[in-house]
Amino acid sequence: MNPERNKDDRSNKDNYFGQDVYVPASNWFIAASLVMALILNFLPLQGDILIFRPDFVAIAIAYWNINHPHKMGMGVAFGMGLMMDVGNTGILGQHALAYCVIVYLTLIFGRRLRLFNSMQQAPQIGLILLIMQIVIVLVATSGGSALPDGQYFLAALSGTLLWAPGSYLLSMLLKQKSDPDAL
Repeated sequence: MNPERNKDDRSNKDNYFGQDVYVPASNWFIAASLVMALILNFLPLQGDILIFRPDFVAIAIAYWNINHPHKMGMGVAFGMGLMMDVGNTGILGQHALAYCVIVYLTLIFGRRLRLFNSMQQAPQIGLILLIMQIVIVLVATSGGSALPDGQYFLAALSGTLLWAPGSYLLSMLLKQKSDPDAL
C-alpha cells in the first residue's frame, strides 16, 4: 500500500468534512434579499455617487441563480426588471430584458462559477454585469435616447468589487449554526 496515497486520501477526506454546511435558502429569504436590493437601487443618490452605484438587483439575481438556480428563474428576473423600469420611469422592459440576460448567462456558466470562490467569480460576474448594461444601452438608444458616456459603465466595475463581500454576506446568513449538543 502506498503511504503517499493514504496521506492524499486522508487530506481529501479532512477537506471534505471541513467544508461549511448551509441551510437551504427559503423562498422568503430570497424574496427579502431581492426586496432589499430593490430598495438599495431606489435610494435617492445624486452626483458622483450615483455613477458608482451598482445594480443591486442584478447582483442578487446573479447570486441566487448561481447558488440556487431551481429557485430563481426568468419570471422572477422579468418581474424585478419591470419593477425597476417602473421605478426609474424608463423604457418599460429594458431592465426586464437585461435581468433575463443575466439569468440566461448565469445558467450557462453556473456550473463553472460554482467551482470558484467568490473572489475568482468576481471578474466573470463583472463581465455579465457589463453585458447587462450594454443590453440596457442598446434598448435605450433604439428608443431614441442619447448614448451615455463611459462613466455609465463604472457601475459594472463597482458591482464586480461588491460581488465578493455581497456573496460572503449572503452565504454567512445561510451558514448552519453549530449544534451545542454535538460532539
